[in-house]
Amino acid sequence: MDKLYERADIYNEEAIKELGEHYKRILELLGEDTSREGLLKTPERVAKAMTFLTKGYSEDPREILLSAKFKEDYRHMVVVKDIELYSMCEHHMLPFYGKAHVAYIPNGYITGLSKIARVVECFARRFQVQERLTVQIRDCIQETLEPLGVAVVIEAAHTCMQMRGIQKQNSVTTTSAFSGAFLKMQTTREEFMQIISSDLR
Repeated sequence: MDKLYERADIYNEEAIKELGEHYKRILELLGEDTSREGLLKTPERVAKAMTFLTKGYSEDPREILLSAKFKEDYRHMVVVKDIELYSMCEHHMLPFYGKAHVAYIPNGYITGLSKIARVVECFARRFQVQERLTVQIRDCIQETLEPLGVAVVIEAAHTCMQMRGIQKQNSVTTTSAFSGAFLKMQTTREEFMQIISSDLR
């Protein structure tokens, strides 16, 4: 379990209480008896879970990158692949999950490798659509580090398609967003795609 989940200071007690009251009412509207033993603490648990799953709203992805921004004369591709992500579809409030592959070409500055993963996490921990998530990650890195280019590919499965609606359990959605050298130079883009190709279906 993520250590942050166990930290009481990420929760606002007043907000948790209010959210819990709403979830209790939702359970009642769905036909449940909220006084039975198994559901007594469920509204509070769900409130805390949703607070954690949407904690990205309280984080600044630019500050994450700037907290470990260093001068470095390196102008070759930096790739961080297989970044696990879990997000919530804003249309049905059901999870989608998968992997992000991110690359950038420094232009005088680099950032800590873990910060790239943290930026993905920050944007993913909000209500999202995969298309916007992909672009937000690209734009944040491009605007904050001003590299020669950024590439982002996300491959994810959406439970709103698996559990309801069309109910296709094996469907996977892939989105991509490029800037700078990755957008203008086909060979650069192809090199990136080749590096991550073993991870794409």
